[in-house]
Amino acid sequence: QVQVAESGGGSVQAGGSLRLSCAASGATAPIYCMAWFRQAPGKKREPVATISSDGKPNVVAFAKDRFTISQDATKSTLTLQMNDLKPEDTAMYYCGADPAYYCSGSLTLNFGYWGQGTQVTVSS
Repeated sequence: QVQVAESGGGSVQAGGSLRLSCAASGATAPIYCMAWFRQAPGKKREPVATISSDGKPNVVAFAKDRFTISQDATKSTLTLQMNDLKPEDTAMYYCGADPAYYCSGSLTLNFGYWGQGTQVTVSS
């Protein structure tokens, strides 16, 4: 049974930073394709960032230059460093994961496993 668990959310003022972590476990495949998504109240879930097996990040436009994504050597923990946070970044942040042998770094992948989410609140 694959399990996905996020951590690291919280409340900060605009301009502050937060670091989100996501840990996946339970699969027999060697690695996990993982990505961060977010959902603000009344809005659809949207992609934020992912990373390919060879370490190439894929970060959406609103997060470029502010958010950095990385994955550990075992490809089972995904980290999102968020800097210069803005009130519009307020949302529930979710981690999606899928056991895999290779990750292309696509944000259109239908991830089969999701964590419970971690809340990020940015005040002005």
